[in-house]
Amino acid sequence: MELLQPREQKRHSLNRHNVDKLVDHLFRHEAGKMVSVLTRTFGTDNLGLVEDVVQDALLQAAQVWPVRGIPDNPSAWLYRAARNKAIDILRRDAKSVHFTGPEDNSIPDPGASFQERLEETWDEDLIKDDMLKMMFACCHPGIPEENQVTLILKTLCGFSTREIARAFVTSEDTISKRLYRTKQFFRENKINFALPPSTELETRTDAVLNSIYLLFNEGYNSTDSDTLIREDLMEEAMLLCKMLGENPLTEIPDTFALMALMCFHSSRNSTRVSPAGDIVLLQYQDRSKWNSELIALGNDYMAKAASGDSVSRYHIEAAIAFEHCTAKTYETTNWERILELYEWLCRDYPSPVYSLNRAVAVMRVLGPAEALSALGTIPDKKRLDAYYLYHSLLGEIYSRLGKTGQADIEFETALRLTRSDSEKRLLSGKITRKGHDSA
Repeated sequence: MELLQPREQKRHSLNRHNVDKLVDHLFRHEAGKMVSVLTRTFGTDNLGLVEDVVQDALLQAAQVWPVRGIPDNPSAWLYRAARNKAIDILRRDAKSVHFTGPEDNSIPDPGASFQERLEETWDEDLIKDDMLKMMFACCHPGIPEENQVTLILKTLCGFSTREIARAFVTSEDTISKRLYRTKQFFRENKINFALPPSTELETRTDAVLNSIYLLFNEGYNSTDSDTLIREDLMEEAMLLCKMLGENPLTEIPDTFALMALMCFHSSRNSTRVSPAGDIVLLQYQDRSKWNSELIALGNDYMAKAASGDSVSRYHIEAAIAFEHCTAKTYETTNWERILELYEWLCRDYPSPVYSLNRAVAVMRVLGPAEALSALGTIPDKKRLDAYYLYHSLLGEIYSRLGKTGQADIEFETALRLTRSDSEKRLLSGKITRKGHDSA
């Protein structure tokens, strides 16, 4: 949404709908900044307090702006409101609440000098550094992986507990418990709000990239029952990764490779689902509608990722996505190269899911019988028993082998396991028509 210009403010100032839309927009795009900036001042052990302050400022905007009009600079207004609330809390609770600063583990008295310090922190040149530090705090090695992603969504992306629960198809109570445990970890361990030392930077950056990768994947193929693609999650992941790529300490090949991968995958969003909400399989997608600018941007990031000696899983996955995006037609896709890349992934980064995807490539290159054999050799194959795509692929293989009865059994198993309505419709169609489009 475009921010309202000053000349439009009088016209829209009393329109509750427009105010609510603007507050929602700012909450999504500014909350992460405000949380990061205030956490630098108050410390990670007071993250809950900081989030409350930011939430209160947004509620204040929703109440005040319809009466007084939308300010010239809504973002600055919100920060001042949050800052003032923080100062009030500091004055009121200075003796009962322990505040830790990032440098000397103490915050000065809330006098004029401290207020000036808070004012200076709202500087665009410093905000990105604060958000980067917040990313590393969210991905501290002491925090479980699922909690890392949850915390990033809450603190940096402005997602509500309800939205996070919806994105991961779980209860709000589960998400609330994850957030509570993480904030308790911060309170008990007083984690420094700073970039990790050089000796830990590579490992910690890997954790941050993994969280971004998981966030993007949830948006690309959402487990939500209503929506296959969550473009908001994908966009947030790309913005966070872009921020890493713009910092000298984290502008590493792996960062650029992940960014390339996300660009390639995002380029196909507009063609993956029909207007009716049905999945459009790769061979039926209109390639003329793929986003050529994103594909070109992905190529640029791939060039940047080529520096250095190491090859990460993001490099290889991006190379696979590149093959799909640059093939003129589905029939001319270089499946032999894709199979080679999946074999590389399975060798260097063994995973049942990578092995499953390799079997798809085997089916394209060597046929369904070889693909069935490949599935039988997957290490830890039992981990795939509850994965609907495993049974969907088995159904496709049996279909191509002419074993329609076994195919339908597998499609029905996949149907029971998936939570996605669009996936259910696709699988039901395969069973109903005994038709067997490719997976």
